[in-house]
Amino acid sequence: MVKNIASYLLLALTICILVEVSFPSVETVDLSRYSTDGLVLNYTVSHDANMGEHVKASKDGYETFSPFLGKSFVGFKEALAFSESGGNYRTINSYGYLGKYQFGKETLKLIGVRNIQKFLSNPKLQEKAFIANAQRNKWILRRDINRFVGKRINGVLVTESGILAAAHLAGPGSVKKYLRSYGLDNFVDGYGTTISNYMKRFSGYDTSFLIPNKKAKVSTL
Repeated sequence: MVKNIASYLLLALTICILVEVSFPSVETVDLSRYSTDGLVLNYTVSHDANMGEHVKASKDGYETFSPFLGKSFVGFKEALAFSESGGNYRTINSYGYLGKYQFGKETLKLIGVRNIQKFLSNPKLQEKAFIANAQRNKWILRRDINRFVGKRINGVLVTESGILAAAHLAGPGSVKKYLRSYGLDNFVDGYGTTISNYMKRFSGYDTSFLIPNKKAKVSTL
């Protein structure tokens, strides 16, 4: 009887040893020493993580619309400004073009701006100048917009925003020549940018906000 009890105890001890070896105990961590007091815990994912859903690259490497503003009018003007100057209100390029939207002095005179230093130091004035110039260009090109929007020239779908962006680059007269020659007369600026580049790059934005205005001016007061 005693021998049997000893055998059972030995067997139980062996089983306990095997269990301990096979399943080592997990050390208990004392969490009382840790605290989240004072930490900002409302983290959000960066917009960059979703940028791929909003930015589409064309074959020539240009982004076809703004990642955060989409195809809105604000998206249009900010994308154009970034292309022109990187959005810098005070910049003057090597050809003497001025400000965020890179205006020429003669164009500024047409819309009522003559004080260049005031223009460069006044962001609100530059924004007004962009609107006025775009309204004037839309009036000059109104017939061409009606005639050519929806057609393809040099493989690029013609849109109103593309036409207005090209007019900002090259002037409305050059855009008329481009459209009416079906792309044969393709203006190139000093940096090698063409009307067809801008037609493609700024295609499909909503520019309905702009009212055609032959006499569009800005107040410099």
